[in-house]
Amino acid sequence: MAMKLRTFKRHFREGFKNSWRNSWMTIASVGAVTTTLLLVAVFLALMMNLNHVADNIEEDVQIKVLVDVTATEEETVELGEKIEAMSNIESVEFSSRDEELRSLISSMGDEGSPFELYKEDDNPLNDAYIVKALDPHDTITIASEIETFDYVDKVNFGQDVVENIFSFNSYARNIGLILIIALVFTAIFLISNTIKITIIARRKEIEIMKLVGATNWFIRWPFFVEGLLLGVLGSVIPIALLFTGYYYLDQNAAVINKFDFITILPFSPFVWQLSGIILLIGAVIGVWGSVMSVRKFLKV
Repeated sequence: MAMKLRTFKRHFREGFKNSWRNSWMTIASVGAVTTTLLLVAVFLALMMNLNHVADNIEEDVQIKVLVDVTATEEETVELGEKIEAMSNIESVEFSSRDEELRSLISSMGDEGSPFELYKEDDNPLNDAYIVKALDPHDTITIASEIETFDYVDKVNFGQDVVENIFSFNSYARNIGLILIIALVFTAIFLISNTIKITIIARRKEIEIMKLVGATNWFIRWPFFVEGLLLGVLGSVIPIALLFTGYYYLDQNAAVINKFDFITILPFSPFVWQLSGIILLIGAVIGVWGSVMSVRKFLKV
């Protein structure tokens, strides 16, 4: 056990020494990783907030079921119970024709004043049920089913708008994911090439270690540590900038939040979680880059 611990310490010591000996290469590699991880951090923050906004928009999608004006009170209640009995329904809220009229007048502001002349007896609007789906993507299916129910005059949910929202959100998420993956692979490529250059310079040393019986893993470990160090160091500046930039954005979010559906994720725990992701990505691509570059040089 003591021997293994000493060997482990030796690997870390050699990894740190290698980084120090090749200081200019280390600085160049850390700079490249920093730039890449900074782009990854910005894209991740942007995509996670866009996803948050998309979720809010999708959550606001609702179905308005207009009850037939000829339906009796009992038939109206029966329709509501039938809608509530459907699967994947989050909520069903009844809105009387009078409430619908008041809501219309309120939404139109000064232009709604002519509607105030209507009395209860000559109110032209329908009673309505406001329905929200448990999964917003089921909205179209649920609306189509409700249209077949008795005592339903019309079902409104802005089908074209809803379909466009879902399509746009899906495309935005997929494009963002592809860009982030591309940036991560770019970082792996940069670290891999940097470590490969240092390995080429020490190829003779590796060959001698192989000839005297050193195992592949014994040779690999210092390079793993070096790659890990490069990845972690490369994540420090992006994380610092992420904290500073997002804190400023969070403190000045009033301009963004004036629209109900556009809100950014709160500073905590979002920034802490994203920082952990950036640190993990840096560590993983550093180790993976070293694995990919050292493998071919061990075939002596």
